[in-house]
Amino acid sequence: MPHLDEVRIILSDTLGLGKLRLERETALLGNLPELDSMAVASLITALEEHFGIAVRDDEISARHFSTLGTLSDFVESKLP
Repeated sequence: MPHLDEVRIILSDTLGLGKLRLERETALLGNLPELDSMAVASLITALEEHFGIAVRDDEISARHFSTLGTLSDFVESKLP
């Protein structure tokens, strides 16, 4: 999980979570009111720019946003 910390920072910055401590198991969708559809779009853009990846619309799934860990795993799966 080498990119977990980077994903955590991007998520926190994008959603304006401040010092809220996010762990790998922290639930995202349904747990963070800040993570609405507009925030998901902004978050994906931020992840794409930071990691140099491309996320197609058909790849976006609620399961990827289930926890910080699943989001980090998704990002890592997109890396070369």
